[in-house]
Amino acid sequence: MTETASRPTLEAVAARAGVSRATVSRVVNGGDGVREPLVERVRRAVEELGYVPNQAARSLVTKRHDAVAVVIAEPETRVFADPFFALQLRGISKELTAHDNQLVLLLTEGRDDHARVARYLAGGHVDGALVFSLHLDDPLPGLIQGAGVPTVFGGRPGWSDGTRDVVYVDSDNRGGAREAVRLLAGLGRTRIAHITGPLDQTSAADRLDGYREVMGENDPRLVVESDFTPGGAERAMRELLDRCPDLDAVFAANDLAASGALRVLRERGRRVPEDVAVVGFDDMLPVAEQSDPPLTTVRQDIEEMGRIMARLLLRRLDRRVADEAPGGVVLPTTLVRRASA
Repeated sequence: MTETASRPTLEAVAARAGVSRATVSRVVNGGDGVREPLVERVRRAVEELGYVPNQAARSLVTKRHDAVAVVIAEPETRVFADPFFALQLRGISKELTAHDNQLVLLLTEGRDDHARVARYLAGGHVDGALVFSLHLDDPLPGLIQGAGVPTVFGGRPGWSDGTRDVVYVDSDNRGGAREAVRLLAGLGRTRIAHITGPLDQTSAADRLDGYREVMGENDPRLVVESDFTPGGAERAMRELLDRCPDLDAVFAANDLAASGALRVLRERGRRVPEDVAVVGFDDMLPVAEQSDPPLTTVRQDIEEMGRIMARLLLRRLDRRVADEAPGGVVLPTTLVRRASA
């Protein structure tokens, strides 16, 4: 039998560094008021001994758990099938990891999960929350506010009416949609259809507004609501072709919808872009580059959106940094030309 070494203690680190236990505690917990030479001695002793702070004890001192909840208001079947969520989670994870924080993922399958999520957030398990993919009638914002947890939202909240202290990160959905439709119009297309996302989400509503700002009072049959999924877009594309067989362009609200539209156009014998030009939104490379033909789309930096969400939240949680976070950060979009338009 081998005797396992005992776990290094705070006292052992203090003895190795030649400082007091209180000094080690301040350094380990990120406190101020310790001279830099002593800080270096403590850090060297921590590394040499392999000391790992006790998280429960550390939380008592810092009042922090170094954990952030990421709440996605979608069922797991949607979250794990849509690369958008993977990109946003990657950006969030990178930023939290860089600041030694843990990510706790919470998904909502339905209304019953909302109360569970609210209880968890109010239970003191995490320092803050990052919330995205909200729908207009979603009770989560009110429940989260009631839990008293600092929060940053992904996407412009539909209830952002100035009555709540809302911090959010979004892309210029309306401007990106305008650019997409202007491209199609500039190519001489006159019967430009739009497959929307779910219009109870502000991103989809803003993209529809951008489409309408360019198209004006056009044929209402050219707009069909969908759900950001390939299957939903296939149904919408079939409906559009049945309603308006003379359509010559499609602006899809995201790349997955564009991929579904392309499949139906091939089934119906429509050549892309010769007969029907197609533009998507997102520029998710696995989807956009592997489409047939490769997809012209509006690029939003999804991973950077996640990074900025996490960064804004960490700034709010850092008591040594004044809370200067703006109400909303809106990132620009860019048009990426490929073969579909």
